[in-house]
Amino acid sequence: MIELLFEPGDLARIRFARSPVQELMSSMRIAGHADRSRMHQPWVQSVRGAVSALRLDLLRPLLAGRRYLPDFLTPPPDRMDTRFADELARVRSTPEATVHAQLELLAGDGALPEALLPLYENPERHLGRLAAEMQAYWRVAIDPVWSRLAGLLDAEIGHRADQLTSGGIVRLLGNLHPELEYADDALRILWPAWQSQSRLDGTGVLLVPCVFAWPSLLVDTDPQCPTLVYSPRGVGQVWDGSARSVPPPVADLLGRSRAALLARLDLPLSTTQVARDLGLSVATVSEHLSVLRRSGLVRSRRAGRQVLYQRTALGTDLLGAGAGATIR
Repeated sequence: MIELLFEPGDLARIRFARSPVQELMSSMRIAGHADRSRMHQPWVQSVRGAVSALRLDLLRPLLAGRRYLPDFLTPPPDRMDTRFADELARVRSTPEATVHAQLELLAGDGALPEALLPLYENPERHLGRLAAEMQAYWRVAIDPVWSRLAGLLDAEIGHRADQLTSGGIVRLLGNLHPELEYADDALRILWPAWQSQSRLDGTGVLLVPCVFAWPSLLVDTDPQCPTLVYSPRGVGQVWDGSARSVPPPVADLLGRSRAALLARLDLPLSTTQVARDLGLSVATVSEHLSVLRRSGLVRSRRAGRQVLYQRTALGTDLLGAGAGATIR
């Protein structure tokens, strides 16, 4: 069992953040896990061809270890809405000593894979090459579905904020993951093979929901930024709405653009995300959303600097009724 002991002030430093790079790395590791591959089968099928065409000569051997992933690949996000470009810049600027130390950990008692020797011998040069590989993978595998992932992550963080408001820290942390428990000012990771105890001493804990991490719990007890990566609620439905068709009666009633927008909003999305997904201008989407919200089919809430929109129960019922309609 791993115990994280809270000091005064640590509870006030519990925070959430999204990490695009964490999604990228976790998505690359699902191929060896049959349950994860089944869970994300629509995504796997949609990106398989494009990913197989990429040359990922550094990235793949870095991810080949079963028990250890070099930490410099997943720098802890420093804000809730961290951008992929910012995380990539941090990977690119990893200090040479850090690269050496973590590659030696990856090698363990054996030899470092030959493909990684250039990175070890000249980190400054080859971190740029690594970042280019990550960028190429992001472009074909993650960026096309990022709005879906971000929508689910935003819904998760909103749900946890509601739990904190209604039940405090005990409720927030009590059902975050089956392998976690919180009691007596200690957060315990229930891993029988591990025995460690760390006093947080005012650093708090960073909580990072990650769709592709399902069902695992990833733990980093670095005293500078203790981090827990866990799978959010609703992972099983993340791909359901991405290919949802609009029933013809609903399209006739609302118009095709508004009906398509309504079908897309099974997860909370921003105006910009919806506009990109549907190939519409932001101004057009904003106008449609205003109509749908006034009609009670869509609700909105603020998340930081964004406003997120999601279908209401009435909107879902309308789509369901349209799907079951028959012509008489």
